Amino acid sequence: MLTPEFSSKNADERNRFLIEVLATAELEITFTKVNGETRVMPCTLKSEALPPRELKEHHKTRLYNPEVISVWCTDKSEWRSLKVMNITDLRILP
Repeated sequence: MLTPEFSSKNADERNRFLIEVLATAELEITFTKVNGETRVMPCTLKSEALPPRELKEHHKTRLYNPEVISVWCTDKSEWRSLKVMNITDLRILP
């Protein structure tokens, strides 16, 4: 269950909070996917858990969008994005 403090945050505040926490921890985030399904995803942004950056000739730079966050999904070992306002539960993993 989300805390009232997190639930009352707007998209930008949620995004920045998640980036801060995910930089030092792994979270289990429960959210509603765009198609309406519920997904439980273990994820992180800890530098030691991320894959090495590949320099690509046609690398695209993405602008900050407060409504969406990209995270490293630890059970799929792939980057995933989700809408921060669709989060229904957060749990710090050990």
